[in-house]
Amino acid sequence: MRDTRTDAPADAENAARFATVVVIGAGQAGLSAGYHLARRGFASALDAPDGARTFVMLDANPAPGGAWQHRWASLRMATVNGIFDLPDHPKPATAPEVSSRDAVPAYFGEFERETRLPILRPVTVRAVTRLDDDADGDLLVDTDADPWRTRAIVNATGTWNAPRLPRYPGQETFAGRQLHTRDYVSAAEFAGQRVAVVGGGISAVQLLEEISRVAATHWYTRREPVFRDGGFRPEVEGREVIARVTADAEAGLPGRSIVSYTGLAWTPYAVAARERGALERRPMFTALEPGGVREADGTFTPVDAILWATGFQPDLRHLDPLTLRNELGGIALRGTRVAAEPRVHLIGYGPSQSTVGANRAGRDAARALAQRFSAAPAPETQTTPGRS
Repeated sequence: MRDTRTDAPADAENAARFATVVVIGAGQAGLSAGYHLARRGFASALDAPDGARTFVMLDANPAPGGAWQHRWASLRMATVNGIFDLPDHPKPATAPEVSSRDAVPAYFGEFERETRLPILRPVTVRAVTRLDDDADGDLLVDTDADPWRTRAIVNATGTWNAPRLPRYPGQETFAGRQLHTRDYVSAAEFAGQRVAVVGGGISAVQLLEEISRVAATHWYTRREPVFRDGGFRPEVEGREVIARVTADAEAGLPGRSIVSYTGLAWTPYAVAARERGALERRPMFTALEPGGVREADGTFTPVDAILWATGFQPDLRHLDPLTLRNELGGIALRGTRVAAEPRVHLIGYGPSQSTVGANRAGRDAARALAQRFSAAPAPETQTTPGRS
């Protein structure tokens, strides 16, 4: 049997603190998992390190809010693609013009204060490794702070720190500015410029609409964007999409963007972009040159800046030592559990990428872990964690 251990310091295991479950990430999915673990009787590994069933949460961000705290200021609550309530904590009423990077972190922070979940931050997880070849043995979570030894991982790291950046010939020769969605601040920085916006997702359309107010824009996508003419009913179209994404995840297929399943909606910003003429899509250019892009038909278009609104991929680099990916490049799931490694649960991943899906996945992972670490599932308490 192959040895899956890494070259971690020999004393790392002895120096490690212990928690039965380590939750990595404290965005929507991670908070849901932590909440439901507490409800099912898992104690804080910080307060009761010798408890029979304990958990700790490690979050790389300096403050509550997950990736929301890093999004561009012009993303308002009126334009976000829906924020589902955290478990048993309804969202406060928020004016539609409030920036989501202010409103959502404030909501998450209040949830954390009320539930008093055992969250350590900022703590970056560098790698998760197996301590031995025992399929039911412990895992070692190496961080930039204390290492943790654990029996199970709930990974909720999202995608924000793993931007998808395609490569095109001549990219390094382009003399203008190139940036990804995660680097975007506001349309004002492009005023009077010629901007290529690349990508066929929701964020691409949002930013295209903003930038086209102050700049000349060109929209490039690999495939013809598909806009839905009808509505999107959660109980009908929503269920169909979830079933398709779940089937792909169970088959271990590489992840796709949710919009590739749902299509684009005619939101107010999409309509505004269409009326301004900004939704005239072009096929992808073939190369970049110092002053612009070479179009698919061979013509040249001068460009001052390129915004790669090309999406994100799951941020799972710290799990690479576990070799979870199959020959297709995907990770097969059974519910939230990795089929090839039952000690690892992925939430906010695949079918649980949406905020409502993340909530449910956190609950499902907690239920599965309660069953695993108890002869009978621990009953849910009647009080909210952290409340008397």
